[in-house]
Amino acid sequence: MALYALNSVILSGGAALAAVAIAVFMAYALRLRENKAMRGLAWIASMGYGVPGAVLAVGAVIPLTWFDNTLDGFMRSAFGISTGLLVTGTMLAVMVGYVVRFLALSFGTVEAGLGKITRSMDDAARSLGHRPFAILRQIHLPMLRASVLTASLLVFVDSMKELPMTLLLRPFNFETLATFVYQFASDELLEECALAALAIVVVGIGPVIVLSSAIRGARPGEDRQK
Repeated sequence: MALYALNSVILSGGAALAAVAIAVFMAYALRLRENKAMRGLAWIASMGYGVPGAVLAVGAVIPLTWFDNTLDGFMRSAFGISTGLLVTGTMLAVMVGYVVRFLALSFGTVEAGLGKITRSMDDAARSLGHRPFAILRQIHLPMLRASVLTASLLVFVDSMKELPMTLLLRPFNFETLATFVYQFASDELLEECALAALAIVVVGIGPVIVLSSAIRGARPGEDRQK
């Protein structure tokens, strides 16, 4: 049970970090240059939340398999070495699926937080000679701490209980709390899966408490900066 909980935390935590990093990049790119093309690309990147997880999982297998086959073909022709499937059927593939599905949650939260920061601060920083990346790192990220933590929390919790993508993209003999519960619940062995179901709540509520405390601690600082 502890191993399944650890697998769930690793997958959910990795997906949360990746989704938030991508969301910050997307939101800041829109802030720097917002037009119909950029907004359309952001909308396409965020539409995964409205698609069933099983459909996204099948869609994710196609580019991942293409990447593995292309890399394997190159390594065979150049060095005579077969790399096999490096991404498909690995934990990385599951994380990629989580990010595609839950990017909308992180992007919406980060974009809303970034929209509360007045653009006059950007203009003032530019007048002092700071480049866009320095402005993001020194000004926006400290003020976005609560939004970033909230986005991480949302992606983490949803990833913890995501089942269809995990079942289709996971490695062989790899279990999470969600897949463990599903196997026993589908056989109506509710007593055997009850502990794992409670473990999902316990494992998920720990980061919720920690991040909620961090969010409450971050908001006063943001108010003073504003």
